[in-house]
Amino acid sequence: MPDTHRSAFIAVVGRPSAGKSTLVNRICGQKVAIVSPVPQTTRNTVRGIKTGDGYQLVFLDTPGLHDSEKAMNRRLRDLALRALQDADLVLYVIDTTRAPGPEEESIVDKVAPFSGKTLVAVNKTDARDSDAPRARAFLDERMPGARAFELSAETGDGVDALVAALAEAAPLGPEYYPPEYYTDQEPVFRIAEVIREKIFLHTRNEVPHAVFVEYTAHHTLDDGTLVYEGDLVVERDTQKGILIGAGGSMIRLIREEAERDLEEIFGYPVRLSIKVRVQPDWKKDDKLLKRLIQ
Repeated sequence: MPDTHRSAFIAVVGRPSAGKSTLVNRICGQKVAIVSPVPQTTRNTVRGIKTGDGYQLVFLDTPGLHDSEKAMNRRLRDLALRALQDADLVLYVIDTTRAPGPEEESIVDKVAPFSGKTLVAVNKTDARDSDAPRARAFLDERMPGARAFELSAETGDGVDALVAALAEAAPLGPEYYPPEYYTDQEPVFRIAEVIREKIFLHTRNEVPHAVFVEYTAHHTLDDGTLVYEGDLVVERDTQKGILIGAGGSMIRLIREEAERDLEEIFGYPVRLSIKVRVQPDWKKDDKLLKRLIQ
């Protein structure tokens, strides 16, 4: 590897639903992180990899920074804050469709100590209710001199300029992954995440946040089909009923949509064997949260 090669681990932070996962997917050119309109979809640090001419950028898509003292939200916040400290660079994503408020102020307070290694993505400039000047004014006041790039993660406008700036800011370093890699997630993790995405898209209220996917086993059929077995674990019987749906309609919809996406991601058929079970108050189990959120 030439001694001019640059590489960086980049923590991607911002408010819930600021478009962090959409931006990582856009940069990496593949579906690395699941996306839904529901805040706090991302629960783990997800690595997306972008390799270009003379550089490699490894994006750590973190859970949205959210002030709450609930056990799960504390772990999500701690995960994002740890990524800020450990990363070579920070990419702060600000949503131009929402006025900066106490939550955005809190995030800036957390990012400010790392301003020297922070770039800002001023996102959703394509949206009808976007107000980029308002976001810029907030940054000028709270992060003067910040390197900011107006863009749309949804359409890709402005993303290339941001990637070029990140590559230029990256320190000299090796190529950590083969160039064809766009993520280092294990297949069973990716399968569980796609299942969760469909739950977020098709259920509402407290249900999406009350579910985790527990892997049980997998095997491969003679025709190359991967069979994944797992449980959708909820906190209450009412949530179980919603997830199953009338005559099994909801769980069938989730399974069929996830199988289609997974075949596109992996390039071979995936069959899901999933059932729903109840584990009361699992979100209060610190030992379980430590295993699930990392």
